[in-house]
Amino acid sequence: MTRRRFGRQTGGALAALVCGAAGCAPSAEAQATPEAVREGRLIPRPRRDVMASLRSGPLGLGGSNRDGVVQMPSSLAPGPLPLLLLLHGATGTGARMLSRVAAAADQAGIVVVAPDSRGGTWDAIRDEFGDDVVFVNRVLAHVFERLAVDSTRLAIGGFSDGASYALSLGLANGDLFTRIVAFSPGFVNNVVLHGKPRVYVSHGTNDQILPIDVCSRQIVPRLRSRGYDVTFREFEGRHELPPDIQTEGFRWMTAS
Repeated sequence: MTRRRFGRQTGGALAALVCGAAGCAPSAEAQATPEAVREGRLIPRPRRDVMASLRSGPLGLGGSNRDGVVQMPSSLAPGPLPLLLLLHGATGTGARMLSRVAAAADQAGIVVVAPDSRGGTWDAIRDEFGDDVVFVNRVLAHVFERLAVDSTRLAIGGFSDGASYALSLGLANGDLFTRIVAFSPGFVNNVVLHGKPRVYVSHGTNDQILPIDVCSRQIVPRLRSRGYDVTFREFEGRHELPPDIQTEGFRWMTAS
């Protein structure tokens, strides 16, 4: 898979990413192929006919070193719940990522599922989609079997490398995720687009790791040029995730 990126590196346009008018929704059998994994496709879908048995704590899927965590809201609303698949930055873990946003997510009433990447960062950041997509498929299947999820408020998000990966997977799976929350992303991988998820992007104007001028200020206009509904928040700060940005992003995710 060619890894043209817009934003941090080449500034390539989204034109090369657009799916043709026909054949954008492969069958379940096609989705399960190695080729589908390389394309970043996610197979599981939310169900409503499930007994709620998901609990806060470790996922219990990835072994003792690289697994992930779940946080259920402290106050559960009736009916299907909003869910955020939250992706950590480079060298991070789901647990550390969740610890940064736990209070804001709980206040918004969001179920947060924060898996660990298989390596030091997400696969397509350095190479192409692979083992991380396989694991995320497994995580989503585990969650959807144990929780009724509101499919209209199902989001993928992350910070830094996790935001870049969330944008890439979210655009490739816009027929699953209705929203993408990207805090300080660097780029978007070349993917075949599916669906039209809404997008929230935030970025510090003094980001010393992923400078805003060559990252979000490039990413956002190109998304908008392709018809995506993008909310963009610049803030005075560095490579960080301020509490007010967390709150705004999670409220945006749960809004109707």
